[in-house]
Amino acid sequence: MLDVRGLRKVYSAGNREVEALKDLTFTVDAGQLVCLVGPSGCGKTTLLRCIAGLLAPTGGQVLVEGRPVAGPPPGMAVVFQEYGRSLFPWMSVRDNVELPLKQKRVPRERRKQLVAESLGAVGLDGTESAYPWQLSGGMQQRVAIARAVAYEPSILLMDEPFAAVDAQTRADLEDLVRALWQRLQMTILFVTHDIDESVYLGQRVIMLSSSPTVVQAEFPVDLGAERDQLHTRSDPRFTALRARVYEQVQAARRGAAGQLSPADR
Repeated sequence: MLDVRGLRKVYSAGNREVEALKDLTFTVDAGQLVCLVGPSGCGKTTLLRCIAGLLAPTGGQVLVEGRPVAGPPPGMAVVFQEYGRSLFPWMSVRDNVELPLKQKRVPRERRKQLVAESLGAVGLDGTESAYPWQLSGGMQQRVAIARAVAYEPSILLMDEPFAAVDAQTRADLEDLVRALWQRLQMTILFVTHDIDESVYLGQRVIMLSSSPTVVQAEFPVDLGAERDQLHTRSDPRFTALRARVYEQVQAARRGAAGQLSPADR
């Protein structure tokens, strides 16, 4: 579904150049939920914007379903961290969710159905006429997720979408994403700086190095399909995986990859 090959991004400012992404290569299969984690400032958002076709890479290539990305791919949706800036405050919840469907030229009755289904899926029945500024932060992010889901994407990118909400809301939204992923069978690439979140959500964790960024390690997550906040997080396998990812984050902060076992490569 997603193929990132030798991706490189250099920012130029006058005579100064900053290499944000050095040589990133990884793949995501159809239907997978993969988490990207790395230290702050390692270029996670830059990577996601290149994948989404919002930022042109300096080198390398991104392919979605075998086709090179030269602009926003038609079958892709993105949920950003700053939900307050991604929703239009002068538009109702219904209109915010429906807007991409109008641009996609979805027939009116089908739009109405998709909006109702997506808001129901994220637990926001009855909020259609409300405005984003009338909702809590967690509810606003649910609107952003509903808008992405209503678009019926084949691949969903999520850029630290829960960083700005409280711990309880974050846990609820994590479970919501896993439930939607299992029900809709979407491919999800989830960017986070939270180690526990990456292990709890993902089937795989891709660990990024410090900038200039490369893939430092990969971890398969064998925790089963059914997960919950209490039992999964107390599972010894969860604790062991969390420790392995944490070790790699610390290695990235020191600027050198740690010693990897064959399973981590």
